[in-house]
Parts: sequence; C-alpha cells; structure tokens
Amino acid sequence: MAGLTHFDNKGDAHMVDVSDKAVTSRVAVAEGHIKMDPQTYDIITEGRAKKGDVLSVARLAGIMGAKKTPELIPLCHPLPITKVAVELTADAALPGIRIEATVKTTGQTGVEMEALTAVSTAALTVYDMVKAVDKAMEIGGIRVLLKDGGKSGRYEAS
Repeated sequence: MAGLTHFDNKGDAHMVDVSDKAVTSRVAVAEGHIKMDPQTYDIITEGRAKKGDVLSVARLAGIMGAKKTPELIPLCHPLPITKVAVELTADAALPGIRIEATVKTTGQTGVEMEALTAVSTAALTVYDMVKAVDKAMEIGGIRVLLKDGGKSGRYEAS
C-alpha cells in the first residue's frame, strides 16, 4: 500500500493526518460533460424544460455538492471552502453540456474532491431535470484539470 495515503501500515482505511501540513492557498479545477439527444439539448438551451432553468439549477447543485463533499466521500476532510464556481456551457457538437468547477480554500489539504463532486453533482442534476424526455443521457469525462498549492505543488492535465 506504499504511496496510498488513505491506508495505514496494516492496509486499513483511515483519514490522513494533515495537522502538521502547512496552511496554504489551494485551488482545483475539474471538468466533465453530459451528452444527450439533440432534442433534449434543444429543450435545455431553449428554456423549455418543465422543471425550470436546467443550467441555473445545476450550477447551484454543483456549488452545494462541493460544500457537502466530506459528507459524501468518507475520508475527505471538512474544509473552509472560500470559493466555488461552476460553469455550464451548452455544446451543440456533443450534443450536451460541458461542466467546469473551480474550488478554492486556504487550508492543509487540497480541494480536488470538492471540484470533482461539484462537476458530478451538476451533471446528475442536469440528468434529473430532463430524464423524463431522455433516459439515455451519458455522463463522462470527469477529471481534474488543475490542482495547485500544498507540498505536492502544481498539477495540470495534459
């Protein structure tokens, strides 16, 4: 289990002790998308969804998801999140919605999980709001684009 910080010497899962880590500014950016039928895409982009403004609701859900991450992911630390931004962009080429989340904190551990949870929650909310017309939607491409701050430094996806 060498290199896996969420396991102890016996191989048991545990929460990492970050008490000796320096408090630094940290940021993470994640992305993902939800593909859909062209007619579903039109319903969203034309504002015809019966449940309301799909992208606005999904943006709020993504922000809430980031804030709830330690309640959903068992070994995540509760963090004082200082910023969550969720952008949803309609992309006719998918067709579907591209999602990007940026999360910031000043703390002792990073916010990658919060950014990934924000993207996932936003995508699931889009699905929930229009599933009545398109159950075949596909969520994918969820990944960390950027992580910066802390001992391990900067990571940027290629």
